Amino acid sequence: MSGPSLRTRLAARGLDGTTLLVLPGLIFMIALFVYPFLYGVVDSLTPKDGGAWYANYVKFFSDPFQYNTIGATMWLALPVTIVNLALAVPIAFRVRLMRRQRLLTTILVLPITLGTVFVADGLLTFLGPRGWFNQTLLVLGLLDSPMKLTNNYWGVFASLLITGFPFAFLLTLSYITGIDPAIEQAAATLGASPRQRFFRVFLPLLVPGLAVTFCLAFVQAFAVFPSAVLLGAPAGPTRVISIAAYQAAFEQYDHSLGSAIALIMGAVELVVVVAILGCRSFFYRGPAGGTKG
Repeated sequence: MSGPSLRTRLAARGLDGTTLLVLPGLIFMIALFVYPFLYGVVDSLTPKDGGAWYANYVKFFSDPFQYNTIGATMWLALPVTIVNLALAVPIAFRVRLMRRQRLLTTILVLPITLGTVFVADGLLTFLGPRGWFNQTLLVLGLLDSPMKLTNNYWGVFASLLITGFPFAFLLTLSYITGIDPAIEQAAATLGASPRQRFFRVFLPLLVPGLAVTFCLAFVQAFAVFPSAVLLGAPAGPTRVISIAAYQAAFEQYDHSLGSAIALIMGAVELVVVVAILGCRSFFYRGPAGGTKG
């Protein structure tokens, strides 16, 4: 008797026609993520001026002008992410109960279609010394002189808030609308107040989704570049780590140092993401079984 065919043996090991459908995606990931990442790692370990493999990292952490960019970027990314989530949760709860949910959602996510540069350019006109915001407050007599809201921290903060909120809102709305309303109705029937229903029913179910939303929104804000250049002070308090990487690679023509800074940037993001995902277990353990089927 002949044994099983080659196709049967391969299928038993998970290699069948369906598995082949994964190959295009795998090739895409290798070509556009894995290879560039490995190339950047190798590039960062081969300093332009020679020396030890870790010379670029020593150069970065021995220069306060360079390593202070980590704190400057965190000081922008973390508050913006927290404020975006703090705004997204109550607005998403309100929008889910409205009749024209699609129209309101479209209006709220419109800024994401404008692009970072367009938003930054608009804020320069709106928040500048001669912009509508300052001029309106001056006409109303609420200010004696224009407030400085551009070329500083607050200009970049406003830009990140505008461009980051739609992203956080869409993700939060998807998690909130996925929770079965019957759970809330059951809690109300048992006498739970709206506050109790939020903290004891919704929040435990939302924490896994909010943690993922926080991580994605944080990574998006941490990678700030155009806003920090156009609305901030690139040589001062808003000199973020992406600007340091750009200057090293394209102004100092030291691609090796630029790659090292980019990897440091990714490592800081990874630490924050791992910490946030690890904190989920303090709020809720188990599957989110309350979602609608």
